Amino acid sequence: MRVLVLNCGSSSVKWRLYDGADAVDGGLVERVSDHGAAVRELLSTVDVRGIDAVGHRMVHGGLRFTAPTLIDDAVVEQVTELIPLAPLHNPPNLAGVREARRLLEDTAQVAVFDTAFHRTIPPENATYAIDSEVARRHGVARYGFHGTSHAYVARRTAELLAKPEAHIITLHLGNGASACAVRGGRSFATSMGLTPLEGLVMGTRSGDIDPAVIFHLHRVAGMSIDDIDALLNSRSGLRGLCGDNDMREVLRRREAGDERAALAFDVYCARVKTYVGAYFALLGRVDAITFTAGVGENAPAVREACLSGLEGLGIVVDPALNGSSRTTISKKESAVAVFVIPTDEEREIARQAAELISAQGSQTR
Repeated sequence: MRVLVLNCGSSSVKWRLYDGADAVDGGLVERVSDHGAAVRELLSTVDVRGIDAVGHRMVHGGLRFTAPTLIDDAVVEQVTELIPLAPLHNPPNLAGVREARRLLEDTAQVAVFDTAFHRTIPPENATYAIDSEVARRHGVARYGFHGTSHAYVARRTAELLAKPEAHIITLHLGNGASACAVRGGRSFATSMGLTPLEGLVMGTRSGDIDPAVIFHLHRVAGMSIDDIDALLNSRSGLRGLCGDNDMREVLRRREAGDERAALAFDVYCARVKTYVGAYFALLGRVDAITFTAGVGENAPAVREACLSGLEGLGIVVDPALNGSSRTTISKKESAVAVFVIPTDEEREIARQAAELISAQGSQTR
């Protein structure tokens, strides 16, 4: 089965063409201001003959979408209604969908939602302790994100362990960052919440913060809600702490003795360690911890700091392996395996889209 994957980000379009399990073509269009035009341009250069489906990354599916979904007008309308929950992500996702549907009108279009993987989280881990009627009326719940990444690396981790029912903590550490507790291949808890702002410290996002900070800044500093929104999403995290949101630059400055960069690094890693401990408690046991994404895959110092001092939990990282390009970076005596696995969200989207199309085909035969 040939599947074209379109991943329309806030300012980019990543695409990949799969023939079965093999990626046969792909690319990245950056600095995109018009996602429809970008998709139109790339489709004019891609051999779309024989494509069975187009798989679209969709960031927010709310409570409505719990699995890959064939896209029709009703689905587009419903995802459009969810824009207030993901104003930076759902609009470019939808722009790519609209253009692909227009140009490839006879090809099945499949939405694969970041939030869908987390719909298996039990109520006690997904419910905020606010007035339940207010929460119900306005859709306030923990949705979680990076679902395709967490699903992919969790499955790869279980394969390495040869243990389908493994208890795993996946750490997607990039400019956006999230942790996920996975039990038997199903999301059990995750750090991002109603939006991608909650949880770990990120490149420009604050992660967990006392909600009263918002009220304080509004009342005392006179900041508007929009100002505070911009502060927490765009001028916080690593950038807010030291002025740089690129972990490579933070590490360079830290090694040179920069105190602000050192503090940013420490805050970042301490937050990850906090979630590792919390998810260890929730899962009861942990078979493996897996690092992925740009920082998780390429920053040994971050990996070491995030897990240092956790030997009492059976987590023992091998410094030599951690500094290499090996997949396994834990010592042999470590009760918990520690892996570094490159994420492949496009491959996961293609897999889910292909499975849906195959299932639809078998039902019509």
